[in-house]
Amino acid sequence: MIQIQEVTKQFKDKKKYVTALKHVSFEVKQGEVLGLLGENGAGKTTLLRTIATLLDPTTGQVLVGGFDTVKQSAEIQKKIGVLFGSETGLYDRFTARENLEYFAMLYGLGKHETKVRIDELSKMFGMRDYMDRKVGSFSKGMRQKVAIARTLVHNPQIILFDEPTTGLDITSSNVFRQLVHQLKREGKTIIFSSHIVEEVSMLCDAVAMIHKGELVYHGSLEQLYEQESSRDLNFIFMSKLVRGEDDYAI
Repeated sequence: MIQIQEVTKQFKDKKKYVTALKHVSFEVKQGEVLGLLGENGAGKTTLLRTIATLLDPTTGQVLVGGFDTVKQSAEIQKKIGVLFGSETGLYDRFTARENLEYFAMLYGLGKHETKVRIDELSKMFGMRDYMDRKVGSFSKGMRQKVAIARTLVHNPQIILFDEPTTGLDITSSNVFRQLVHQLKREGKTIIFSSHIVEEVSMLCDAVAMIHKGELVYHGSLEQLYEQESSRDLNFIFMSKLVRGEDDYAI
């Protein structure tokens, strides 16, 4: 479903180049939930933006559903839903409903389908009481709920979440986790980055660990637990970073 092949991404910073990703390669299967783990600045968001066609790799190739992210970006954009951290993509002067209607229109949904999807999502995230209020007055948690709904309004087959539970309270975070289980049952392919290791261990089939732009590990959680003789993902992750390049298991 998603093939990342020897991807390197460099950015120019004044007179020098900074390498955010270094020869990263792995695949995500259809219907798989993959957790992306790494410290701040490890390259997680850069990788997600590359998959989402927002950044072109410096070298290497990314294929999403068989389409090339550079040459066939328009085809990929129809199939994916994307949420990047605090970048909610919402319009403060619009109500929550108007925001969702606007993005549904961009994806070509009809009026009836739009209404049904918005009703489903507002019920799912407990947003009915403030659907007709302007987003500019919302708390961070309320905005995040609407942003997640915006990501899903067109019922995408592939979903990319960057720190999706940022700003959510405990109840809303649990709703999000239930949502991921539901999306998995529907056969969706999901990649999400998170600083909450317990969240990854609860929700994911597989994990990709990135450290300083390099892939430290990719594989199923069960394989990782067996390999490390431990089910403590936080300990395993920190241990792999400490061990360094000699312990890379790709």
